[in-house]
Amino acid sequence: MRHGAVRSLTAATTAGALLLAALSACGGADLKTARRAGAAAGAEGVRATPSPVDRTRIPDVGDRLLRRIPAGSRQVLAVYGDSEDSAKSTAVLYLKRGPAWERVRSWPAHNGKKGWTWDHRLGDKRSPVGVFTLTAAGGVLDDPGTRLPYTQSEDFTAPSDWGPSHAHDFDYVIAIDYNRVKGTPPHDAEQPWGEEKGGGIWLHLDHGSGTLACVGLAREAMKHLLRTLDPELEPVVVMGDREALKA
Repeated sequence: MRHGAVRSLTAATTAGALLLAALSACGGADLKTARRAGAAAGAEGVRATPSPVDRTRIPDVGDRLLRRIPAGSRQVLAVYGDSEDSAKSTAVLYLKRGPAWERVRSWPAHNGKKGWTWDHRLGDKRSPVGVFTLTAAGGVLDDPGTRLPYTQSEDFTAPSDWGPSHAHDFDYVIAIDYNRVKGTPPHDAEQPWGEEKGGGIWLHLDHGSGTLACVGLAREAMKHLLRTLDPELEPVVVMGDREALKA
């Protein structure tokens, strides 16, 4: 070892300086790595204080969409898409108690096969980004005990040519109020924004892969939502890929 390095070692008065001199002289790591190691050693026992969590906001949802949540809403289902082009997402139910939002439950989910879009069009296989009210439910099966208006009908049965994996998609559905008349049955065909903007977008049972634009959830998740969502609490869904939600 060179005399300069020996002097540095002799002069070192802290563990950080000792480690920096040894690594620099012996070539055990580059200088930047050595400096980082020295800084870490010198800061032993010191921990950064985590930033406080603002519970008056829905986590990871920016002002653009937060402003669209009705003032009276106290139930929010946030659907966080993995990425703009991914069909995988996570759904989290939040309940507002006083000024604070409390995380209640979460479930894995699937969204549109091609991901998300701010400008949904018929057939694009992307789910629309936005904030939408939840005002009606229905399905092939009987009402499991929801407070939402519920329509039971065989008309919800998935087309047979979709294959067996889709056979139970619409056993339970909750209408997402995108391009539809609020409060009408989920299969009501009226589309106020026009057919080219798509419609018939629901929360429904998951079939294990992406959808045409809906959000698929496990049966237990759908039953929980049906039994929990309350029109008096003005439930909404906030949905999109994570980057879009943060905008």
